[in-house]
Amino acid sequence: MTAQPLIVAEGLAVQRGSHLALRDVDLSIFPGEIVTIVGPNGSGKSTLLRTLIGAITPDAGQIRRADGLRIGYVPQSLHIEPGLPLTVARFLNLPIRHKTSRMRDALHRAGLPDLEDRQMSSLSGGQFQRVLLARALLDKPDILMLDEPTQGLDQRGSADFYRQIEEVRQTLGCAVLMVSHELHVVMSASDRVICLNGHVCCSGTPQVVATAPEYRALFGYGTKGALALYRHTHDHGHDHDHPAPDHHHEDPVP
Repeated sequence: MTAQPLIVAEGLAVQRGSHLALRDVDLSIFPGEIVTIVGPNGSGKSTLLRTLIGAITPDAGQIRRADGLRIGYVPQSLHIEPGLPLTVARFLNLPIRHKTSRMRDALHRAGLPDLEDRQMSSLSGGQFQRVLLARALLDKPDILMLDEPTQGLDQRGSADFYRQIEEVRQTLGCAVLMVSHELHVVMSASDRVICLNGHVCCSGTPQVVATAPEYRALFGYGTKGALALYRHTHDHGHDHDHPAPDHHHEDPVP
């Protein structure tokens, strides 16, 4: 029996002022898969994620969610005043208090056991992102959505974070939908790739997307190394570090 999708978007359109950020976007996310959205700056990637979670109301189209669907969301960034006395535990319990056991389980799944008493202001960039991940995991989501979760992390920090995401996917069995500029990671870690530029240019497995004319028109022909990494990783199961391309902000949160 074919699995039913967790979330389905049909004909989505989002108008931001005079700019049509999204148009005619169709996608489906199924249980347990990792799907990555790629595209140039201003292509609507963050807008699409925020529309899927319900933070933005589409101007056209519809979104269908499975009954009782639990969504965990890791934003692109979050500013906390450095002088604010706020422990990790207190942050995770805002605005709703959770059982200590649930909080510690989420921190463990995010790779930060025994950190609940640390001040948020004292965390490294990687630790801060993992706390945001733990917050998204508190309710054991059916689908985890991440908006460029490794922005600001160095290469090793990014690699460690993505490995944690894969472990979360395996242990919780949740689907993962993430936005990323790191094409080498996309090719090595995704089951499917959606190439977005206001609309869906192309989608499919990493092998298919990397050779699609629409993808190459946006990212050039420098994808051969990424595709080779994908094949090597999936054929042999090795982990190798490769430099990540530069990436930038896009789609500022309204």
